[in-house]
Amino acid sequence: MPINSRSFGFDLIVTEQTAIDALHAIGSSIAAADPLHAVLDRVVGFVSTVVSCDSCFVYVLEGDELVLRASKTPHSDVVDRLKLRLGEGITGWVAAHRQPVAVGSRAWEDPRFQTFNELPEDRYEAFLSVPVLSRGKVVGVINVQHSQQHLHHRDEIQLISTLGFIVGAEIEMARLEGENVELIEQLETRKVVDRAKGILQRDLGLTEEEAHLAIQRQSRQRRKSKKEIAEAILLGDELRKMKG
Repeated sequence: MPINSRSFGFDLIVTEQTAIDALHAIGSSIAAADPLHAVLDRVVGFVSTVVSCDSCFVYVLEGDELVLRASKTPHSDVVDRLKLRLGEGITGWVAAHRQPVAVGSRAWEDPRFQTFNELPEDRYEAFLSVPVLSRGKVVGVINVQHSQQHLHHRDEIQLISTLGFIVGAEIEMARLEGENVELIEQLETRKVVDRAKGILQRDLGLTEEEAHLAIQRQSRQRRKSKKEIAEAILLGDELRKMKG
């Protein structure tokens, strides 16, 4: 059965089944532990369908920066690369204050607005930015833009906020998993480098500091990571042992 603007209080024409199907697809992606990008792409698709916007971005808070992770329009050159500081532009303000911002026309005149040359959507008329929360903590921001003037009613903002609640925990989980992977990688690198330092100390009579500096120097000269240099040293030592 059609759901018209009178049902929601804003200019929205979708079918009830469309909205249910879209939410179910997002929930299924989360339950299936799909990659974060796949979940965020579904979020963009859902928002673009139910709000009929011209542009939709999803930023994820990583450390003290908001990173663009999903976009309705093709932006392969800036997705995963464009970063904003907390408080920077409307998006950064929303993340810092945990409050939505809705500008119905001439969004670029808002004192918090900031233009990014990589994003032509920054000249769109209307701008809605909603924080994505997980247990009261900001984990991202959803931006919706219109090329024409657009009045963002309360129900529209609540709908996108609700979607933010659904994916907020998934974004936070992905962030924590990423940090765990990074910590494990750092620990593994340290163990390999320590073993390589021991070999240099034994074979070349270097101090621990000198061995570490030697690995650093080779890393810069060969444009390889310290772990790669250390692994090469370990491999060379194993080969010598085999010949011996």
